[in-house]
Amino acid sequence: MICGAAALVTLGWAGVANAQYRPAGEAAIGEKYHIEGGFAFWDPDIDLVVSSEALGIPGDDVDLTDDLGIESKKLRTFTLVLRPATKHKFRFQYLPLKYEAEAIVDRDFVFNGLRYRVGLPVNTSADLTTYRFGYEYDFLYFSRGYVGALFDLKYTDVDVTLNSPIGTAFTRQVAPIPGIGGTGRGYLAKNVSVTGEFSYFRIPQSLGKDEWGGRYFEYDVYGTVNFNQNVGAQIGLRSIHAEYFEDLDAGDLRFRGWYFGGVFRY
Repeated sequence: MICGAAALVTLGWAGVANAQYRPAGEAAIGEKYHIEGGFAFWDPDIDLVVSSEALGIPGDDVDLTDDLGIESKKLRTFTLVLRPATKHKFRFQYLPLKYEAEAIVDRDFVFNGLRYRVGLPVNTSADLTTYRFGYEYDFLYFSRGYVGALFDLKYTDVDVTLNSPIGTAFTRQVAPIPGIGGTGRGYLAKNVSVTGEFSYFRIPQSLGKDEWGGRYFEYDVYGTVNFNQNVGAQIGLRSIHAEYFEDLDAGDLRFRGWYFGGVFRY
C-alpha cells in the first residue's frame, strides 16, 4: 500500500510540474466550482489501544481488537468544501468511527478500576467519531495543479464502554486538536488528477507538565477521474494515527486503508 501511495504522489507532483508548461487555455476538468461534496466507503485496518484509571488504580493497556474482539469494517465518510475564491477553501470532514463487539476475556486486565478476568463475557462499544474543520490556501496555482497549506481543527470524541456482569466501565476523552500541513494536486490528463495531503500536530510533554499531551498525524493520497465539471469518482489511501494521555488515561489509535467514493460539485 505504501508503494502504491508513493507512486500516486510521484505522478501527481510530475503533473504539477508539467502544468507550468501547458497553455493557459487547457484548464483541467473539475476545477471550476464553489461547492464540492463527497462521500466514500473506507475500509481501514485498525489498531486501537486504550487504558483508563479510576480511584487511583492504574489501568492496563487494553487492545480493543485482540482483547475485546473489535474488528475492522467498512465506514462511510463525508466531506464538504466551500470555495469562495480560486485559492481559498473552507473544508469539513465527518468520520463516524463506531465499533461494537462481544467477546470472552482471554487474559486478566484492569480497566477503569475494574479487574476483568479470563472467561468473563464483555460487550464493548467504541465511538471514535472525528469532525475536521479546515482552511486551505493554495499559494501556487496552475492550470493543472496547485500547492497549498492546510490549517485545521479536529474534534475527536473517544468514548469506550465495557459492559459485563461485574458492571459498566468507560473512558471518555474529548479534545479539539489543531493541525498544520500541506497539500498538492497534479493532473495526469485533463480529467484525471492525483492529490496528496498531510496534517500534523504534537503537544510536548513539557507543555502539558507530564499531565496531558499527545500527537496526531494524518495523510491522504487519492486519485480522481472527473466525468465532467460536476461529477467524479475517487480512490485513495488514508492513514490516521492519534496518541493522547491525560493523567493516567491514554490511547493509541491507528487507522489505515483504501477507500473509494464519489464527488459532486456546483
